[in-house]
Amino acid sequence: MADKPVIKVGHLKITDHLILGVTDLKIKKEKETLNYCSLETVIKTGWMEVADALADASLDGAFILAPTAMDLVKAEVGIKLILFTHKAGSVLVKSKTANIEKIEDFAGKFVLIPYQLSVHNMLFHKLLTEKGLKPGRSGEPGVDVFLEVMAPMMMPDALKDDEDGEIAGFIVAEPIGSQAIAAGYGEEFYLSKDLWPNHPCCVFVVRDEIIGKHPDAVQELTNSLVKSGIAIEAKPSAAAVIGASFLGQDKAVVERVLTEPKDRITTGELFPVIEDLAKIQDYMFDEMNIMKSKIDLEKFVDTQFAKEAGAK
Repeated sequence: MADKPVIKVGHLKITDHLILGVTDLKIKKEKETLNYCSLETVIKTGWMEVADALADASLDGAFILAPTAMDLVKAEVGIKLILFTHKAGSVLVKSKTANIEKIEDFAGKFVLIPYQLSVHNMLFHKLLTEKGLKPGRSGEPGVDVFLEVMAPMMMPDALKDDEDGEIAGFIVAEPIGSQAIAAGYGEEFYLSKDLWPNHPCCVFVVRDEIIGKHPDAVQELTNSLVKSGIAIEAKPSAAAVIGASFLGQDKAVVERVLTEPKDRITTGELFPVIEDLAKIQDYMFDEMNIMKSKIDLEKFVDTQFAKEAGAK
């Protein structure tokens, strides 16, 4: 088919986006054929870049933080949530130089988060407020723990270069956390799955006009991504080899993320759960006050492709 559209899908180099790497490799090695489109994966370094590229239509779709996608909808960017890309898969890492033994020890220190509108921010907010600590930005009144937004890829070096121990740690998608742990300057403090079992985080969104013009292309991409998620769980060692290349990480680090424990991140159940998205939206609106209004999640989530793909 000579006039197949090229579907550009943005992503970060994180394990949350590994199903895209597996799909991309299957196509390149001709283990799978896309009949209705060609796939182009586009690496971005931070979440603002992903959001901006969706908004200006330089991307057709993206793997993006669920609450960030909701915010784009509020800004009248026409996108639909097609699929979860994983469940769980993030980690709270403490710096070895910051003397953190318990949650209360984060008081008076900086913690790095990947984006304000992220499940990472939500989970850390919940963890702190349950101990009576108030997270916020430096300079805000009454703040106990100072949050600083930083692109995930920059976090390990920020911890490494922080000789004074001002940065207590960071909460981020894997394998960024395990990378800092393997390098010897971070320690695992909490896995996100232990803060909220099977939580969503990143989602696959596609622009409305692509869904309208090329529904068959969206379907075959969704079919492949669902299969990729199942394959990762079935063969984590093989997936780690692909992940090392796709994410630019050490194979041992990626394999650890996929296997220790085996539910650190899961990719076999990607069907979009609206109740989980509502939990995120409600918490950010009611408790954190960083969402000023809510969107209609029933309109935002388009489950037809996940259903057809047999996603669980």
